[in-house]
Amino acid sequence: MQKTALPEHPSLYLLSLGCPKNRVDSEVMLGSLLDEGYQLVDAPEEAEVILINSCAFIGEAKQESIDAILEHAQLKETGKCKALVVAGCLTQRYAEVLQAEMPEVDYFVGTSAYPRIASILRGERDRAVIPDPDYIADAKTPRRNSMPRWTAYVKISEGCDNKCTFCIIPTLRGLQRSRPIADIVSEAQRLVKEGAVELNLVAQDLTAYGHDLPGRPKLHELLQALGEVPAQWIRLHYAYPRDFPDALIDALGKQPNLARYLDMPLQHIADPVLRRMKRGRDAAWVKKLVRKLRDRVPALTFRTSFIVGFPGETDSDFQQLCDFVEEMRFDKVGVFQFSREEGTPSFDLDGQLSQRVKATRQKKLLGLQRRISKEHQQKLVGRTLDVLVEGVSDETELLLEGRWMGQAPEIDGKVYVNRGQARAGQIVRVEIEQAGDYDLVGGIVGAEGPAEQIGAAMKAGARLVQPEVQMPRPRFPILSH
Repeated sequence: MQKTALPEHPSLYLLSLGCPKNRVDSEVMLGSLLDEGYQLVDAPEEAEVILINSCAFIGEAKQESIDAILEHAQLKETGKCKALVVAGCLTQRYAEVLQAEMPEVDYFVGTSAYPRIASILRGERDRAVIPDPDYIADAKTPRRNSMPRWTAYVKISEGCDNKCTFCIIPTLRGLQRSRPIADIVSEAQRLVKEGAVELNLVAQDLTAYGHDLPGRPKLHELLQALGEVPAQWIRLHYAYPRDFPDALIDALGKQPNLARYLDMPLQHIADPVLRRMKRGRDAAWVKKLVRKLRDRVPALTFRTSFIVGFPGETDSDFQQLCDFVEEMRFDKVGVFQFSREEGTPSFDLDGQLSQRVKATRQKKLLGLQRRISKEHQQKLVGRTLDVLVEGVSDETELLLEGRWMGQAPEIDGKVYVNRGQARAGQIVRVEIEQAGDYDLVGGIVGAEGPAEQIGAAMKAGARLVQPEVQMPRPRFPILSH
């Protein structure tokens, strides 16, 4: 393919799809390119380089990624685009078929090629750069935070050693690679100096942190070291429920700068399904852990996720899951339909269920959780919560919006502030007056006047955009299941 030469300081548009872990990878590529003189723009029509960091975890994510590629490829004809680059999990998983089916894409970049992005765009490498997944960024890696600067993600490890039968991540990301404690603390300190008051720890398997490092440090030892970092909230995401020692529970319940928030994907509770998923723990163990966490971590916000419609899931198995959710009263629950992914052991399992059954079960479990969530929300009315103000509301200029400790960025609800003044990035005391299914409304304690933002909005270090995409369904065989 004939490559078009880029100008000395190209304009860049970066679209990051998928999870927060993918966002960190996007921020690494962004930091590398900005250091090379690239100029970030908000509109793809104005970009000479369009970089899409894709996701391929389940069918819907693959579809979203392909739709985005096809939409932005049109800008090679109608916009300024001289180079279209597709990075990330979709490329890692389907490099050969994408090269054949998408001649409009100039470069395909795998999940361990991010630090090479500048040299790839200088034309120094082949069209597809797909090394084995064995890389992880460190505190010295160029990275530009794309969130509002008061919040940031910190990836503490990459890859996964678990053998869950539904999951393609080990193939896309490789085996677990943890960062040393000192390196993580160094990055956390830098992010706080840049204005972060909230740090969100992410990994494919947070609780397995350190087992691959010399001395085998544990997650609670990392958290103890992060206790010296002057962040207000450090939040734990993607905590696999196989190993959760008492020392980790004690840290979550007692360490001042740890948010009383835990994101632990349990996936199911019926023993036959857990065995077929190869989750490594049975229902009795999981229930004991959940009860222990609830008992020993006061006011814990517990987020989890479940897969419905896994091969062989019977009506009885699903009813056990509903009963479990009813009993445990989780604060927040995500429910996903099983996605049959080639390359995973569950692809060939017998007992595959119909789309109708999966959709029906998802709807029922989400409806059950919606009622539970509403009850949790109503209990917050009349309480006073610390709220991190994020600026004027997108809904109306008459309100400020923010989040309390029990609301993680991007995935949970908001607190709308209807009274009082505050700066974006400031934590204020808010008395909760109303509650919806997921959002809260209240006024700053002691304030009388209308809600108003003081000073200019704090800008993100860079803005990664994720627009809605409406495109015809493509013809690619990777979406046939």
